[in-house]
Amino acid sequence: MGNSKEVTIYDIAESLELHPSTVSKALSGDPTISKKTKKKILETAAEMGYRSNLFARNLRQRNSLTIGVIAYELNSSFTTPMLSGIETVANEAGYGIVLTDSSQSSKKEAANAENLFQRRVDGMIAVLAPATDSFDHFRPFIERNIPMIFLEREAPFPESMSVMIDNFQCGLMATRHLIEQGCRRIVHLTPDHQHSIHGQRYRGYREALVEKGIAPDEGLLVVAGGGEEASEKASKKILSMSPLPDGVFATSDMAAAVCIRTLQEQGVRVPQDIAVVGFNNEVIGKLITPSLTTVNYPAKEMGAAAAGMLVNHLKGMGGIGNISTMTIRADLIVRQSSLKKG
Repeated sequence: MGNSKEVTIYDIAESLELHPSTVSKALSGDPTISKKTKKKILETAAEMGYRSNLFARNLRQRNSLTIGVIAYELNSSFTTPMLSGIETVANEAGYGIVLTDSSQSSKKEAANAENLFQRRVDGMIAVLAPATDSFDHFRPFIERNIPMIFLEREAPFPESMSVMIDNFQCGLMATRHLIEQGCRRIVHLTPDHQHSIHGQRYRGYREALVEKGIAPDEGLLVVAGGGEEASEKASKKILSMSPLPDGVFATSDMAAAVCIRTLQEQGVRVPQDIAVVGFNNEVIGKLITPSLTTVNYPAKEMGAAAAGMLVNHLKGMGGIGNISTMTIRADLIVRQSSLKKG
């Protein structure tokens, strides 16, 4: 665990053998300070973990009463209820939230982390960008004992924790359901079958096949990016398979809905010919015909649980770091799209 003492301009000045007023001016962007000196001061400030004094009044009280939130995508079925859960719990405890959006960019995520660090948030809840594989931008929080909770991903530091669903069990549950409906050639439609949460769902899918004596077929794995166009292209690939599959497990409701539409346009009946299961429990699943069987993603409950753990920790009532992972239950919502047996 790093040193929790706040770094001041006097520490930076002493390190560089400069006057504190010079450091202060450089950090505030004063044009009278040379570019060379300013660059040296800014680099040293970053190395020492200095945080700018944006909330001086609250600094005297050793807290800002704010929780930083990094979302990887604001326009998603997961983010809106997740934020609702966080905000409800945080507000009831007297905390506000500062929301940032990484737009699925690891680079922007790092900038957002720096911004929240500078804003002196008391704690952090982060949903990482899919491509994030380095966590150095969160290390200043660890070094200043600022608690962090990661949603959907395993916590990258022993001092932090994660709030997740069991994605392996979800993949197992969805695929078992299709097998119970008589499916044997089940397509797995996913944006990624190797990493993170999608990789875990894929492993659950394979395990369900194996336990029922069905040999996994790599030809039934369809990897496609997000969006309607990619999902439509993937659905046409499914239609080209011979023999035709009798089930599809898609790891998003949007992909599942596009798949159902594309199949129906080509005269394939759902679920009689091909049963379909989605993931997330988005609104679209209730609007399409047939209605979509899906894994319910408890995003609001996850957000509320994360905020509750964080607030308790900040109030000295919890132990982030003592608990590495909190798992929230996810259920299968059975609707018409998968019911081959009625």
